[in-house]
Amino acid sequence: MKKSWIISLITSLVLLGEALLSPATSANAAKEATSTYSDQSYEEFKEYTTQLFALETYESKAFTALESIDTQVTSTNRKSMYLKLTNTVIPNYTKLVSKAKQIKPTNPQLKKIHATFIKASYTQLEGYLLYQKAVSKKKVNYTLLKQGNAKVNTADVLMSQCEEQLYAYARSLGYGS
Repeated sequence: MKKSWIISLITSLVLLGEALLSPATSANAAKEATSTYSDQSYEEFKEYTTQLFALETYESKAFTALESIDTQVTSTNRKSMYLKLTNTVIPNYTKLVSKAKQIKPTNPQLKKIHATFIKASYTQLEGYLLYQKAVSKKKVNYTLLKQGNAKVNTADVLMSQCEEQLYAYARSLGYGS
């Protein structure tokens, strides 16, 4: 199953530097490291990542349920998969997408990054909905399952782009310098 993107972001940002753990020290280091740094940019970044990390609970519940699903879909396990998708994965991922859409960064760079995050998350949800539809009847619809896999793979590419953009922005602020 896919890794948790938000947990991955948290881990990576912490590894870039202890900026999120000790903002005063990191802010001073960032001011010295780059001339493009501003207190406003730093605060916007900090606020954005805090809002993003608040979504982790929904993603975590969805991924935990996904991890418990057998990766080989058969007529025997399709009902179990359908129930997990219907009762846990889709509702939690829908909440993640809905709450992510409520995040409104003001910084133009963060807006662009967030648009990629929204697109990736929504595409992921579309994949899960296709999975659900594929296993909703007694006979598994492998065509829909394949389409769902394509959506999930596309979402993975988009999320990787989002992570790269976020890391580049963090480095421009002095994280990991």
